[in-house]
Amino acid sequence: QVQLAESGGGSVQAGGSLRLSCAASGHPGSRNCMGWVRQAPGKEREVVAAMYTPGGYTYYVDSVKGRFTISQDNPKNTVFLQMNSLQPEDTAMYYCVADTVAFGWHCGVRTYKHWGQGTQVTVSS
Repeated sequence: QVQLAESGGGSVQAGGSLRLSCAASGHPGSRNCMGWVRQAPGKEREVVAAMYTPGGYTYYVDSVKGRFTISQDNPKNTVFLQMNSLQPEDTAMYYCVADTVAFGWHCGVRTYKHWGQGTQVTVSS
């Protein structure tokens, strides 16, 4: 059973930074693709970033490239999303997600099996 627990959300001014953390449990093979999905009020869910945890593939939506970085700390089973140069349009609920994929390039925009409870990010102008 994969469980995901996010932390690190909050409120910042435009141009600021936040780092989200996702503590994962369950067999690593059940979550070899991990990422972050966000949903703003009135908007569709959007895969922001994802990574194939064995290595070799990461995905970013165009709007966050160069500003957000996804990374992992394997011994601690934790995935991070470092968010820099935050803008009001980044305001959303951010969910940690996980799934099992056969190939690294399957990780990215997909329907994820496992979801955390979400953490709110609010960016003011």
